[in-house]
Amino acid sequence: MIEERARLDTSGDRWAVSGSLVMDSASALLDASRAHALPSAGLVDLARVERVDSAAVAVMLAWKRRAVAEGKSLAFTGLPQSMASLAALYGVQELLAQ
Repeated sequence: MIEERARLDTSGDRWAVSGSLVMDSASALLDASRAHALPSAGLVDLARVERVDSAAVAVMLAWKRRAVAEGKSLAFTGLPQSMASLAALYGVQELLAQ
């Protein structure tokens, strides 16, 4: 099975992530996001994320930290159940929901 690496679409007022957001792709996605301003709507759509591991939660937390540092709000929509379960397991679901 060939997995699509995580991709970040920054073309609108929100970011959209698709593909597999796992250890193999998380660093590249995070690095790519640094070249862009945070989404003007303050939203990151995760509905098209197909597969996750703990690296996906790390990316989300890094984006939240960046938003706080820049004085902006950032929320996640379309959170896959597997990602919500990992966030709950690590006790960070409230941080990601803010």
